[in-house]
Amino acid sequence: MKEQIPLEAGDFYFSEEGYRVFTAQYLLKRGYCCESGCRHCPYGFDIKTSTTK
Repeated sequence: MKEQIPLEAGDFYFSEEGYRVFTAQYLLKRGYCCESGCRHCPYGFDIKTSTTK
């Protein structure tokens, strides 16, 4: 099981559609790229140009 990181102020916001959107601050604390095309990916992953998925 992956480690759960406690959420802090600035780790996410809610989109207009009501989805929780993680910020680069949180994604850096998590420590790895999930390769899901996160909106604020600090690791430079781009799902549109990826050949891994």
